[in-house]
Amino acid sequence: MSGGISLGTIALLASAGAAVGSTAYSIYAGGKQQDAQKQALKKQTTAQQSAEASALSTQRKSEVAANDVNKKAPNVASILARAAAMGNSGLSSTMLTGPGGVSSGSLDLGKSTLLGA
Repeated sequence: MSGGISLGTIALLASAGAAVGSTAYSIYAGGKQQDAQKQALKKQTTAQQSAEASALSTQRKSEVAANDVNKKAPNVASILARAAAMGNSGLSSTMLTGPGGVSSGSLDLGKSTLLGA
């Protein structure tokens, strides 16, 4: 054998070079695909967070609107009638105590003395 390279060796080197090139391109393409997936995931996360914030805002607005529709108003006539009835019966006291202090009825706080005594 002389110092020349045989045709088989050249073919082997060519196929090895092609395999290395193919592997390098696969790595490069895989990296690009991974970057694209990361970008897509980031966009999806942002969109999902935006949708959740919008849904929460819509829910709060609907709750406020429902509360505005269902507002409860005090029965002023009943309150005035009760106060007038208490005034006519001689009880000009607060709702917490009578003239003699805490009664032993429905407002029993555990003592029968005046508050603060």
